[in-house]
Amino acid sequence: MAQQVRGVIAPGRGEPVRIETITVPDPGPGEAVVQIQACGVCHTDLHYREGGINDDFPFLLGHEAAGVVESVGAGVTEVEPGDFVVLNWRAVCGQCRACRRGRPWYCFDTHNASQKMTLADGTELSPALGIGAFADKTLVAAGQCTKVDAAARPEVAGLLGCGVMAGLGAAINTGGVGRGDSVAVIGCGGVGAAAVLGARLAGAAKIIAIDLDERKLATATGLGATHTVHAKDADVVAAVQELTGGFGADVVIDAVGRPETYKQAFYARDLAGTVVLVGVPTPEMTLELPLLDVFGRGGSLKSSWYGDCLPSRDFPMLIDLHLQGRLDLDAFVSETIALDGVEAAFEKMHHGDVLRSVVVF
Repeated sequence: MAQQVRGVIAPGRGEPVRIETITVPDPGPGEAVVQIQACGVCHTDLHYREGGINDDFPFLLGHEAAGVVESVGAGVTEVEPGDFVVLNWRAVCGQCRACRRGRPWYCFDTHNASQKMTLADGTELSPALGIGAFADKTLVAAGQCTKVDAAARPEVAGLLGCGVMAGLGAAINTGGVGRGDSVAVIGCGGVGAAAVLGARLAGAAKIIAIDLDERKLATATGLGATHTVHAKDADVVAAVQELTGGFGADVVIDAVGRPETYKQAFYARDLAGTVVLVGVPTPEMTLELPLLDVFGRGGSLKSSWYGDCLPSRDFPMLIDLHLQGRLDLDAFVSETIALDGVEAAFEKMHHGDVLRSVVVF
């Protein structure tokens, strides 16, 4: 039987969000209804509100979430009612060419729930990243639910659903940071800070945090950065080279996603080093580099999609590390808020006042 719940809606481009009554249908085949316990406020939600993703308004916002499975549809075997889960927006298909080649983290046919959640008047909603978790309950594909240890606090566990996983994975999965490596991270917001934490977890010997905001550099230092560079006052490339014996870093992670920062990353890495782009560019951005430099410097230029994570593999492992005290996910929760605090959280995010505001239900 369909349920009526509260949810945060973006009604139109640039309009303030508002709380509306949402109709959540019973789960169909391959689907699950999840009672949301916590959901982080991510930049992507703001992009949806501003029309930066597409124009499929109204949106049901929220995607960085954890909760408890309430019910499942026919054929669901991955989870069952009562499971504590972290939601993800890349439910792998198991059948596409990437999955068949044993690379499911690149799945080219990820999927969401088939049914639509609606407003009370029947207007269909577009759930952010196929999740829509700024709501008491949401409908997702069962493959978007990853069971993890219920001892983890929901407001912490849910952060693996997007930004924190993107940063951790950029270092560990995409960048392949190893013991003794030097790593530079350009941009130390939520994703960049998580990349610093990932580099530390992987055993990097030198971790250089680069940002324009002293507060973010201080946070990065607390998460494991060994050196900081204030980008307003320094030549970033020269600074990284000076801190790495004149060579450049083994891995440079661009968590900003602008042509200027990508060029800095490209030239701040050592010969045969790796550049990882995890910051998301906007459609109009272009990049120009001398092709001879691309050839002559060698190495790898990589993009990191969701930290190249496989939720079924990575989420439980990272939660276990957190519960063991080896992965400080608590540091990312700047504040907890109620459902009606999302619009104010967007403003704080815009001013760089928080790593994550987290809605707690």
